[in-house]
Amino acid sequence: MKRTLRTTVLTVGALIATLGLPADAAHADDAPRIDLRVLVVSDGGPSTDAIAAELTEAGTPFTEIDLTQSGRQVIDTAFLADTVDGRARAKFQAVVLPNDNPFATGSTEMAALTAYEQVYQIPQVDAYTYARPEAGLQYPVGSSGYSGSIDGTQAQVTDAGKAGPFGYLDGTVPFEDNDPSVGESYAYLAQPAAGADFTPYVEATIPGSSTKGSLVGEYRHDGRRELVVTFVYNQYQEQFRLLARGIVEWMTGGLHLGASRNYFAVHVDDVFAEDDRWNSDLNCTPGDVDCTDSGATADPIRMTADDVDYAAAWEQSKNLTFDLAFNGSGSVDQREDDNGVDQLADQLIADKSEFRWINHTYTHAFLGCVQNTTVVPWVCETNADGSTKWVGESDISDEIATNRVWAQTNGLPLENDELVTGEHSGMRILPQQPDDNPNLAPALAANGIDWLGSDNSRDPQQRQVGAAETVPRYPMNIFYNVGKASEEVDEYNWLYTSRAQGGSGICEDNPTTTTCLSQPLDTSTGYADQIVPLETRIDLGHVLSNDPRPHYIHQSNLSEDRIAYPVLNGVLDGYQALFAANTPVVNLRLKDIGTELKRRAEWQAALQAGQVTAYRIGDAVTVEAPAGLEVTATLPSGTTVGGAAFGSAYAGAVSGWTPSTGDPISLTLPATTATPAVTAAGSSAPATEPAPDTQVPAGVADPRPATVTVTN
Repeated sequence: MKRTLRTTVLTVGALIATLGLPADAAHADDAPRIDLRVLVVSDGGPSTDAIAAELTEAGTPFTEIDLTQSGRQVIDTAFLADTVDGRARAKFQAVVLPNDNPFATGSTEMAALTAYEQVYQIPQVDAYTYARPEAGLQYPVGSSGYSGSIDGTQAQVTDAGKAGPFGYLDGTVPFEDNDPSVGESYAYLAQPAAGADFTPYVEATIPGSSTKGSLVGEYRHDGRRELVVTFVYNQYQEQFRLLARGIVEWMTGGLHLGASRNYFAVHVDDVFAEDDRWNSDLNCTPGDVDCTDSGATADPIRMTADDVDYAAAWEQSKNLTFDLAFNGSGSVDQREDDNGVDQLADQLIADKSEFRWINHTYTHAFLGCVQNTTVVPWVCETNADGSTKWVGESDISDEIATNRVWAQTNGLPLENDELVTGEHSGMRILPQQPDDNPNLAPALAANGIDWLGSDNSRDPQQRQVGAAETVPRYPMNIFYNVGKASEEVDEYNWLYTSRAQGGSGICEDNPTTTTCLSQPLDTSTGYADQIVPLETRIDLGHVLSNDPRPHYIHQSNLSEDRIAYPVLNGVLDGYQALFAANTPVVNLRLKDIGTELKRRAEWQAALQAGQVTAYRIGDAVTVEAPAGLEVTATLPSGTTVGGAAFGSAYAGAVSGWTPSTGDPISLTLPATTATPAVTAAGSSAPATEPAPDTQVPAGVADPRPATVTVTN
């Protein structure tokens, strides 16, 4: 197959005229205005969708054009650039395309994009493209190339990648292989084409050889820069999550609205109390409202003083602090039962500064509707008129206030505006209680509660309960009612196997459940072999997704076999192996997580309403936003605002929030930051790919990106 591409050479003067710029726009003393917004041109595929999702999560504004939609915006000179107050303006700081050229041959849209990128030095990301000379690479054939699955491959960040946009990574980029029967990552591995100015940033070894091929690299040609990505991905895959930050930093030059960090917080519920134990014979938990067998005997689980020592030492070794959600009555009951002795409480109180503390109510009472537990599943009791019978405001207040007093008496360093109710009760829970207890909000207000932990699995969005804001928490799949690995596996088997195998059948009713099992796990090996790796992958995925929501377990999981630690170690050790020291895990407490989520929601609302404008002229960045809005940005180290340093260091840049008064916010970039400029007058550059009469080798498919199904 032979492809012929026409090469057109335009002078910069002609390009400026084509884009409708003022005649003096090329002068160095008249730097153009570059708006801090990204143009994403999508073909509906997973790769451009993944980049769009990354920009959305970070709070980086972008405009998306879907090439598959009829009546879409046409990309032309007027769409890309204009003038403001006599100054040339580039409306986008970067362009993301599905591949290196998604348009038909001779496309005026591609010509407009090419000219725009040349004039304003705008970088282009090829989200997923075929390895070919037009993208700066050899064809992936023979011993010097490869096309196919790279599931399970350990790719490497090159020295150039570490010195450039991927400097936050430690070096290794593992590609997932979660299901050997499914191809999860298709890729083209190839070396730079002869004479091409191409710098690989991420490489992998070509199968059957010692030669490395590029997966991500920068191609510089005809006055343009392209980030060439030659593997397909979706927004959930670990390899994309690892590289997403670098893709954004490359295209924006490390200067954009929005920010991304990697968060991990672990809440330990029911501290000082006991947790009921799973009964493997009854397949229920004696003491739980749904376990009504008359022969059920409670066998509670409670931490020991040795478990506290272990937890404190583990925190020090991992540089992470547990948040202990406590119930003071657990200690009171223990002292009553053991002649005033509670070694667990004594040790926790002695080590109180090693942990953060959250009020979990005094007795862990259910604070929603009054429960009728004589039936399974339980239902809400009703009044004579049929209305729901609710736990009263005074009862809720007593639970909060009594636990607070107990903490103060014992010297616990408590934040009084934080609360996690027992079982997240008081808030809506389906199907029995579709509404919040109307007495909850006034009780929270009366006790000064601003931040209320909620269950992310049933209430994933931050919302208001009266004056308080919820903080959704991820439940880890380490059950509250087990202290031993064998117990965890037994309950896991019951939950996630079929009825024919002795299980609950939940997966037959909900076949999309990700934890379903084709056959029961071995109770002696199943925890380490299957549950730990799966839960580690899920939790690490949250960490890598710029998601500050905390995870929660229970005190029982730090006791006996201490089964939480293998998962926590997997997350933190796995993270440390992937990231450089300049990109640590961020470990926030409940109220700080709540504040971060609230700021993000307000920021996204302002972006969607078109209330934020930001642009760069030379070494000055200006942001215009409504008064009272917290503005978020990622900028080069050394950036100042009002003469003071902006943000805090993370991943080789500075990022953070700064409040808007309604007046423009002026930020000054460090002098070392490269300044975009319109190409100097009199130079010339080819406006399309310089590849006349390119011959595609025999047996090689048309050089367009393959359509590959990717799995989460």
